[in-house]
Amino acid sequence: MSLTKNQAVNSWVDEMIQLTTPDNVVWIDGSDAQLDALRAEAVATGEMIKLNEEKLPGCYLHRTAVNDVARVEGRTFICAPTKDEAGPTNNWMDPKEAYEMLGKLYEGCMKGRTMYVIPFSMGPVGSPFSKVGIELTDSIYVVLNMAIMTRVGQNVLEALGDSTDFVHGLHAKADLDEEKRYIVQFPQDNTIWSINSGYGGNVLLGKKCFALRIASYQGKNEGWMAEHMLILGLEKPNGETKYVAAAFPSACGKTNLAMLIPPEGYKAKGYKVWCVGDDIAWMRVGENGELRAINPEAGFFGVAPGTNMKSNPNALLTCQKNTIFTNVVHNLDDNTVWWEKLDKNPPKNAMTWTGIPWDGTGNGAHPNSRFTAPACQCPCISDHFEDPNGVEISAIIFGGRRAKTAPLVYQSFDWNHGVFVGSAMASETTAAASGAVGVVRRDPMAMLPFCGYNMADYFGHWLEMGKKIKKQPKIFHTNWFRLDDEGNFMWPGYGDNMRVLEWIIARCEDKLDADVTPIGYVPKPEDINLEGIEDEVSIDTLKALLTVDPALWEEDAKGLEEFYAKFDRMPAEMTAQLNALKDRLAKAK
Repeated sequence: MSLTKNQAVNSWVDEMIQLTTPDNVVWIDGSDAQLDALRAEAVATGEMIKLNEEKLPGCYLHRTAVNDVARVEGRTFICAPTKDEAGPTNNWMDPKEAYEMLGKLYEGCMKGRTMYVIPFSMGPVGSPFSKVGIELTDSIYVVLNMAIMTRVGQNVLEALGDSTDFVHGLHAKADLDEEKRYIVQFPQDNTIWSINSGYGGNVLLGKKCFALRIASYQGKNEGWMAEHMLILGLEKPNGETKYVAAAFPSACGKTNLAMLIPPEGYKAKGYKVWCVGDDIAWMRVGENGELRAINPEAGFFGVAPGTNMKSNPNALLTCQKNTIFTNVVHNLDDNTVWWEKLDKNPPKNAMTWTGIPWDGTGNGAHPNSRFTAPACQCPCISDHFEDPNGVEISAIIFGGRRAKTAPLVYQSFDWNHGVFVGSAMASETTAAASGAVGVVRRDPMAMLPFCGYNMADYFGHWLEMGKKIKKQPKIFHTNWFRLDDEGNFMWPGYGDNMRVLEWIIARCEDKLDADVTPIGYVPKPEDINLEGIEDEVSIDTLKALLTVDPALWEEDAKGLEEFYAKFDRMPAEMTAQLNALKDRLAKAK
């Protein structure tokens, strides 16, 4: 029985019931009693395994199908009315053709199953920043993950009222056939259809599908921004907190920065770092012309392997209770979980992520295995995590993994130049990635797989937003991954990135000068605090970390020019910024 009188919701749900023909329909009210009953049902059917209640209270293990372990970018489509609106960096399908083709796959696909109707809010319920979605799914795993990752239940429907402004999400596991797996966004229709997958990134429709692909399009039309960014607050000894938003491509330490623990010297002085979000930021212009941001998610969907008490203690502590682990090792001796680099004591009696006995060789956990944990359990979660008005952003940071080109940190000359810096974001492939090492992969604003419309128009939207924001955040670029001539990292990273954040905030407050280079403002070496790491990073090493080689940058500009050439309507300002960089580099030689 429906939990709402909203006609638009009810008629759409009825239409999808007729298409998929489930045996039962259950509306998710968000109550503990209902969710507990679903957990018990998932354990009874073997869909989830209840873990050690003493060591991991409220935690469960789930295994996906072996052909269904990650996002599938090749099967992900933006169905805008024209290919041009989707742009050259997205897969496109004609909406009419997509509905017709997918409609046949959905026909009767829930027969013998239960459809769950999940009303969910991205952002605090009722916040002016927030948006509502309804996800229909035949997976209890999806229901329980959405209850962690978003705010679900009756109060969401009450906040929606009789509005028609909600995202229509339809997910069906169907046969988990990878040849018929599709994750399809219809931005103009506020609709997401996902079929033949059970993996979180493809089926938790509030995640990348809504929070970035659909929301980025909504933001363009409504004058706000949906970005693939962490949000952190840096609290100074005097109690004042400044907030920054930061975008990094994968494998660049995004979650570690979001939950950064300051070095001992900083802690002793009273510095603290607070996590507002680890993955997504929705940003709007505030009443006084400032840029304000919320994290629209309620949980963390983190990669397990490599997460440990050294790399990210706050993330590990977050997932010690009320967490769903996916595709990790099952330690049978004490009914707990394990993954590579958790510690140096792999379990002796265990099952791999595929559910077969593990002899300790090869990967026991899948490299993309996950934990879904409530953000409120994070030891460094911000007091403003549930603030309906978000936090004021002082700085925006872009980053990448570059061996020689980018310095440790630099600041853009102004907002438009900062948009250019974001558009040029790139990382070099490492040995861990498939293919050749050292290949530069462009990932503007870390949004390449997630922008729901033509990326040239996305850059244009950033330029337009700059005109609306009176108190513009300053824009920076960081590179924690510079290598010396022997191939060693020159910067310690992790908690010591606090030293760079301190410089960034000081620049936002106009407290420090900087050196002008062809690429932007670079710190004076004496302005980066090396106290406590002098043995690791000498002043000469720091100077090397901050050098800008015009020849390397000219090479990079050529690569960026090739990337820009993909777009037939790049904003003139972006091309002008590229030409201005080339001119400055030529003069610097």
